Amino acid sequence: MTDDIFPNTYAALAEAWRSARHATGLRLREVACVGAPRTLLVGEIGAHDRPVVVLSAGVHGDEPGGAWALLTLVRDGLLDPRFAYRIWPCLNPTGFDAGTRANAEGTDVNRSFGGGGRTPEARAVVTADRDRRFALTIDLHEDHEAGGFYLYETALPPWTSRYARPVIEALGAAGFALQTFTPGFELGPPGSEVAQQRAVGTVLVDAAAEAPFYGRDLPQGLVAVRRATPCALTFETPLQRPRAERIAMHRVAVVSAIATLAALV
Repeated sequence: MTDDIFPNTYAALAEAWRSARHATGLRLREVACVGAPRTLLVGEIGAHDRPVVVLSAGVHGDEPGGAWALLTLVRDGLLDPRFAYRIWPCLNPTGFDAGTRANAEGTDVNRSFGGGGRTPEARAVVTADRDRRFALTIDLHEDHEAGGFYLYETALPPWTSRYARPVIEALGAAGFALQTFTPGFELGPPGSEVAQQRAVGTVLVDAAAEAPFYGRDLPQGLVAVRRATPCALTFETPLQRPRAERIAMHRVAVVSAIATLAALV
């Protein structure tokens, strides 16, 4: 699996998702980004009476591995059929095409989910998910600083971490490197470390304590646990590694997290 199999254009990504519909049972549609001349793809898999897991990727356009990993998870039938899935294949199409963290207006979409959504993309997601409850949300990212995989597990107190350890153990068993956090490694706004518990490969986040450090610039995970889900997972793979390896990391992590959820429900 080489990088040129996965071209960095949103048109190619969207076409790949459309091509996967018939073989996977994926129900795919577009939702409007109000105030901007673009749409977001959203997909559904599974029966309506099953617990729903949200999977998303591509909120930062310069982190393409997560978006392609999400496609392969669906295409290759790796999602546990005991759950239904709500899938956002790419939350920042203009950034994906430009290879930029921000969208076409120069805004970081993942710092715009507060207040009902302050970018066209965030508003589209918040509006589409309004009044929905989910068993778990998982967002796939990449990190230019990292040399190994790590994750954020975000929840409101009181909570006990359930996902971090099995996911990290699965990555280690597969032979993938895990990130050790050295002083100065950025894991949130200045001061937010007081709301975090850090270990190799894991950052456990107290959502209530961390939210004030973001002000109005709330990321997707913090908003999700306030409104829609008991836990939000953010997976980070190291951009310095080959894309095929990063995709493999995401696949192992997602499968492990959903297997953990299955043991809990």
